[in-house]
Amino acid sequence: MRAATTAQHEMEILAGPGSVRNASDFRNMPSEYQELAKRLMLVHTEGELTGADDYTQIFYNLAPDAFEKQVCCERASEEIQHYRLSADVLAELGVDTSYMLRQHFLERPYYPNELVRGVRNWMERGIFSFIGEAVVLEHLLEFADCSYKPFADIFIKQIISDEHTHVAHGYRIVKDACMTDEGRIAAQQALSRLWPHLLDLFGRSDSQRSRLYLKWGLRKTSNEALRNQFIKKTVPRLAAMGLHVPDSMANRAFV
Repeated sequence: MRAATTAQHEMEILAGPGSVRNASDFRNMPSEYQELAKRLMLVHTEGELTGADDYTQIFYNLAPDAFEKQVCCERASEEIQHYRLSADVLAELGVDTSYMLRQHFLERPYYPNELVRGVRNWMERGIFSFIGEAVVLEHLLEFADCSYKPFADIFIKQIISDEHTHVAHGYRIVKDACMTDEGRIAAQQALSRLWPHLLDLFGRSDSQRSRLYLKWGLRKTSNEALRNQFIKKTVPRLAAMGLHVPDSMANRAFV
């Protein structure tokens, strides 16, 4: 397998997009690659079920009307479909994830969701879906170029398209609210509280595991670079609604 070097990350990239074509190729990869890839896929697979719980246990109960409750159910159904797609990829590698279907969210080790559990109202739900799920989408776009082709394929075929819909729903909630002074005030309060926590979803800038993901082509962009790119393109969209974006370094749990 031909190695490549990227100046951005100043490291040798040992596996290109889609270069690990199937489960047989996967088993021939070094143990470091296999362990990292399995962990990455387990985190994602678990996160899809946690996302379904968020929609049915948190957002559904905050929804202002029956229509929005229906949308929450539809989004939850999509998250479970995504779990199935990811679980099938892992099953081909001999990894059984069926135990996740019976887990309480507090039992899930990979994908903590204290932030979502703390969402207080429908406007915060809108901000979370518009911005927080857009953070998730940035990671999914990375996975679409993942070196393990069967994993990359599920994002290209379905998951990314669905996630765009999730983000658009949050955007609609916030945009509609900002059409009135009262709604804009509520949106600003939600944004001001959640913004630093949403940026933390990108992970630590100095994450060593993130660097290993880059090394093996499981991702192509560092946590810090991905966060900075996201801020650059998201701030103008929020400003266009009349919202003030807080200092991106303030009140962060980590950078």
